[in-house]
Amino acid sequence: MSKKFRPSNLGESKIISKIASSKEFERRNAIHAIAEGPEQLSNFIAMKLVESELVETTNKNSLQEQISFCLEKLIHAEDFDVEYQIAPIRNIVSDPNIASLYITSFVIEKLINHKDTVDVYGTDEEIYACVHRQVMKYLSKK
Repeated sequence: MSKKFRPSNLGESKIISKIASSKEFERRNAIHAIAEGPEQLSNFIAMKLVESELVETTNKNSLQEQISFCLEKLIHAEDFDVEYQIAPIRNIVSDPNIASLYITSFVIEKLINHKDTVDVYGTDEEIYACVHRQVMKYLSKK
């Protein structure tokens, strides 16, 4: 039987508050780290998507530019805009990284319509995993 949340229970409120604030802190740190060098991260992601044969393109530089554009939008986006962009794939993994989820959503929904993109292959989970590995490598260096 599941336990019901009662806001009057101070212990539960503190734990939920700490979880929410730690997720917000993690989100802000990831976006701040990406803001320091979106071109480098976009290069890593574009190369790995092409190498993994998840994205077929006629121009790798154009792919990198599009991902860089996506990262710039993420850096300057309001919370509502980020949530709106990731809404269709929010439940792709249990504990997603906001940047990885945003980029994955961009690849799945917007990049596929770009003139230099031939096709996007793989499942949403495969694309997320590929992007997430690159984002985590990049963030661990910062």
